Amino acid sequence: MAAARSSQGAAGVGAAKGGTRSGGSGRMTGSVRAVGRALHFPVTGTARGIRRATHAHGAGESGLGKLIELHAVNGAGDVMITVALASTVFFSVPTDEARGRVALYLAITMAPFTVLAPVIGPLLDRLPHGRRAAMAGAMFARAMLALLLSGAVVTGSLELYPAALGVLVASRSYGVVRSAVVPRLLPPRFSLVKANSRVTLGGLLATGVAAPIGAGLQALGPRYPLYGAFVIFIAGTFLSFTLPPKVDSAKGEDRALLVADEEHLHGPQLIKDKVRRPGLRTVGTAVTHALGANAALRCLSGFLIFFLAFLLREHPLTGESAAVSLGIVGVSAGAGNALGTAVGAWLKSRAPEIIIVTVVACVLGAAITAAIFFGAFLVACLTAVAGFSQALAKLSLDALIQRDVPELVRTSAFARSETLLQVAWVFGGAIGIVLPLNGTLGLSVAAAIVAVGWLTTVRGLLGAARHGSPVRSRVA
Repeated sequence: MAAARSSQGAAGVGAAKGGTRSGGSGRMTGSVRAVGRALHFPVTGTARGIRRATHAHGAGESGLGKLIELHAVNGAGDVMITVALASTVFFSVPTDEARGRVALYLAITMAPFTVLAPVIGPLLDRLPHGRRAAMAGAMFARAMLALLLSGAVVTGSLELYPAALGVLVASRSYGVVRSAVVPRLLPPRFSLVKANSRVTLGGLLATGVAAPIGAGLQALGPRYPLYGAFVIFIAGTFLSFTLPPKVDSAKGEDRALLVADEEHLHGPQLIKDKVRRPGLRTVGTAVTHALGANAALRCLSGFLIFFLAFLLREHPLTGESAAVSLGIVGVSAGAGNALGTAVGAWLKSRAPEIIIVTVVACVLGAAITAAIFFGAFLVACLTAVAGFSQALAKLSLDALIQRDVPELVRTSAFARSETLLQVAWVFGGAIGIVLPLNGTLGLSVAAAIVAVGWLTTVRGLLGAARHGSPVRSRVA
């Protein structure tokens, strides 16, 4: 009995010691895991927070959340390439030589783009069943071109220009396809304006995060932002195929023309028992006038980017360096754009014609004021107002297309309107690069651009607002 008790006691002591050792090991493992979770949480926590935000209100179920994330990747990659090219073409040489380089850049890249851009929309119209592949192709093409540019920015070789043209065309092609995809991914009770504002805001936030990262990589060498762009666009290539298969559906779609007359406002017409396809004339007068006003604002955007870039480099804002001056103007424009996107989501699709007339009038007033009383503060205010108005006017244009364009041609109308707006941006940039570096003269030209757009569209937009338009069902 005593021996048995002694044996049991010894076993108990051994078990207790083993338990102590096991507990110590468990506590050590638990501590290591806790440290790992603490180090890992900033990444996983941020990723989960972003996923919750992008997938809220049914966007996750419809697939819109994945498009928001894809557009954020697109914006981050584009800004990396922009940082590398801006340093190579603009910042690395004296102002006079930089103007020549940028003029050459425009001639070799932007001029061919004005010829190619009108073809992009109709060409992509013929690929309704391959939209995911088209977006992935645009991402992959920019990834490969970023690698090509990484060598060209160091050596200064001529392949810089055709590669940059390829990046520009691929970027605009992605933008056209994205505009066509959004209507296919609307969650229940989601307006197109709200969906587009979410997608745009996601891209703006990603651009704001990626820009300083790109600047930091640029400090290591001109090719490193392009390596970053390569990685980002490769990720975007795979992410494109995670969009829902309904993106590739062309059910109930056709092509459209961007003019309006009474004969073509009601969809397909029966002619001798055959269905006549509606052309781009099916968009209605409100849409064409809204497109004209948006083109004026996009032209102004291209003009301000190029003109102010050289003006502030040669004549910085009072008490600031050229880099800081450009930074102030850029931040003002970005903040205005983000605010306009947020306000557009809040306004939804209320009186889009009145919104467009109002914001273009505000930009016109800001441009005239800045031209008369040229100064640092007013220049920053003009860029902020221009960014705000461009974002809000584009969302209002989207609302009009959703409201007035028949479902049969709505996707095509989005694609072609985006292409025309890109051409307007190129035209404005060309004006900005050739203009003398005189602040009052330049902003007077800016005011003239906006005035032409406003005066030629205000009557039509106000007339459309008075008469109203029937509300059409959204795309399935």
